[in-house]
Amino acid sequence: MDILTASIALPVRRPVLAEALPAAWTRTGVTILLGTALTALAAQVSIPVPGSPVPITGQTFAVLLTAAALGPARGVASQALYLLLGLVGLPVFAGASAGSHVVFGASGGYLIGFIVAAAIVGAGARRGADRSPVRTLLLYALASVVIYAIGTTWLCLDTGMSASAGIAAGVTPFIPGDIAKALLAAGLLPGAWWLLGRGRSAADENGASAR
Repeated sequence: MDILTASIALPVRRPVLAEALPAAWTRTGVTILLGTALTALAAQVSIPVPGSPVPITGQTFAVLLTAAALGPARGVASQALYLLLGLVGLPVFAGASAGSHVVFGASGGYLIGFIVAAAIVGAGARRGADRSPVRTLLLYALASVVIYAIGTTWLCLDTGMSASAGIAAGVTPFIPGDIAKALLAAGLLPGAWWLLGRGRSAADENGASAR
């Protein structure tokens, strides 16, 4: 029985960064709102790509960073709320755009991909993948591939582009920026955990000396 139990043991469930904040923030949905707001702000950093209906934005970085900090459930909720706000008309998409024509247009697949990627990165963070630079890079690479796959497939179906044209318009221009974002995240997330650990160690030492 013990051998069977060990063989089917569930993965370790670890806390995510947001859970280091006051519990009221997570219980009331404040962290979800913050993730949505950060994604909306990052979307306004928008650079048009010649020959492509998909601009270069800061969205991907915000999506993956907030998902790692929030975990899978809150990360997905944050991106679903972002999509809903844009769908009902709030100017949260790239270039302060909004509406169903954006969600169901050529770039809509990337918005859907954000939700799936948030689930992947959040699940990885829940298992501690965001505490190592190498594992963070691998996690971000996987999530980026998912965003590209969904976004480019949608782009080709919406515009009638061939697969090669879709990759040229919806993948290739974004690779250098996504590599830079992944490297930045690989420093930020493990660094945040290191600082959090140092802060807790200092608090424990102060508490011990006070006693």
